[in-house]
Amino acid sequence: MASPRFDTIGLPVSRWGIAAICVMMLALTACGGGGGGSTSASSATATGTTSTTTTTTTTTTTSTVDPVDAARLLEQATFGVTASDIAHVQSIGIDAYISEQFAYPPTQYTGYSYTPHTAPTSCSGDGSNPPDAASLCAREQYSPFQVQLDFFTHALNNPDQLRQRVAFALSQIMVVSSVEIYEAYGLANFENILLNDALGNYRTLLQDVTLSPTMGHYLDMADSDQTNAQTGTVPNQNYARELMQLFSIGLVELNPDGTQQLDDTGAPIPTFNGTTIDGLAAVFTGWTYPPLAGASSQWTNPINFSGTMVSFPNHHQAGTKTLLNGYTVPAGQTPEQDLGNALDDIFNHPNVGPFISRQLIQHLVTSNPTPDYVARVAAVFANNGVGVRGDLSAVVRAILEDSEARGPTPASNEFGHLREPALFITSTLRSLGGQSDGELPRSASSAMGQPIYSPETVFSFYPPSYQIPGTQTLGPEFGIQNSATALARSNFINTVIMQSGAAADPTVTGSTGTSINLTALSSAATTAAMIAQLNQTLMHGTLASDATNIILTAADVAAGTSSNPLAAARTACYLILTSAQYQVER
Repeated sequence: MASPRFDTIGLPVSRWGIAAICVMMLALTACGGGGGGSTSASSATATGTTSTTTTTTTTTTTSTVDPVDAARLLEQATFGVTASDIAHVQSIGIDAYISEQFAYPPTQYTGYSYTPHTAPTSCSGDGSNPPDAASLCAREQYSPFQVQLDFFTHALNNPDQLRQRVAFALSQIMVVSSVEIYEAYGLANFENILLNDALGNYRTLLQDVTLSPTMGHYLDMADSDQTNAQTGTVPNQNYARELMQLFSIGLVELNPDGTQQLDDTGAPIPTFNGTTIDGLAAVFTGWTYPPLAGASSQWTNPINFSGTMVSFPNHHQAGTKTLLNGYTVPAGQTPEQDLGNALDDIFNHPNVGPFISRQLIQHLVTSNPTPDYVARVAAVFANNGVGVRGDLSAVVRAILEDSEARGPTPASNEFGHLREPALFITSTLRSLGGQSDGELPRSASSAMGQPIYSPETVFSFYPPSYQIPGTQTLGPEFGIQNSATALARSNFINTVIMQSGAAADPTVTGSTGTSINLTALSSAATTAAMIAQLNQTLMHGTLASDATNIILTAADVAAGTSSNPLAAARTACYLILTSAQYQVER
């Protein structure tokens, strides 16, 4: 494709004739709403007062499930809406659907095994093209390639959609990255922890993540030793900082609704200080990698990401440790006892509920949850109704069944979020019945700014506090939206819609390529009927009438100027999928 040029507002304009022009027109008409659609997608970036509600969490029964509400639930709980899933939700009800999803066992990453941290020469990439055996081995075992393929095939095909969505959200909160963990089995093992614990208890998740050798390597808890004045050794503080800052309580004290607590001067109140960091870092000393199979365990075992880390008391910092809110870990305890006390202290901090609930709402439902929404979900985190704290199944149910999430229309003009790249890709393929081996999605997601399991830092791909420039509106996913990544989105749709997808890769075992069959759409009685069908399939009947008219004109022109029977369907799909109305999920 020819290199794109850019118009005066910085949006890419490729040389695709009327289709490209209509993309720009759709972006503009989305601002006006109109017709039979919902509030326009681009209004999610407007500045204004967000309405709030104090309505309690609702449970939707079978008889009251609106088809648009069913579709909205599936947008929030799966990797893409299908017509059969909408019918299923309507037939059994939202609450029953969520219970059904909870019952599915986790689809895990399988087929991975230990590889030494230093790759043998027989398994190192040499840049050969086509890749030779050593390069293929390196791609499969010493890069995120295979794990990324599995992520997309799981997302597209597996039944445990809700668990996979929650685990994906958690992977962007409790981050490990192939930037440091380049062994495929190490990434896979960590993601399996998130899948296992995604719908369990948050305290269990904290324990399993803390003792994961993958996390231990990524944030330097593995081999952190006690203070030794002679050698200059001091406990490593990296995991202690990030556990508090990113995985549990955040930097400032929060109210139950997620808003900041302020001191008498109006300044935020820090949740921890240097003493807390020192104490927690000391707690986490004396742990090393699990021993290799058949080997005896010793201090500083070789890097091994299988199993859980093991303790060595003689390398654990002795004495008391001061943690959050003045709690002191007693002296004379084992590494396991210290760790348990510290995680209990963190888990029971009042910040955890609103801090984690808000981020899960952002990933699953909306970038701008109201304080009331956060408060209702955080209350369920604190008590699931039977006295249990940290029940993630109850939290996820509360998020999805909340009055602000449910109903056929968004709760406010600022409700919703930009589809992050992975969800943009999977939603397109699932909704249109596409198939993929994961290879095109993994490369396309990277081009859009979201290389799966490979963020540059522990802060993931974008911060939850990112505001859309020029507004006070939270829009985390817009943190990676720029002219290059916007063009990459259009290029992906161009590939799968206009160019019939991507062919199978002979260097990938079992490769099928990526494709979407639009033949059924092209058999619609009229172009208008075909667009109406796409409106239901992709937009759940909410496509604005002015946008519909633009698409109809473009599709008719395409059909009249091309001998390809798919021309009209391709044009209509392309314009909807690249429009603001589709890309901002409402």
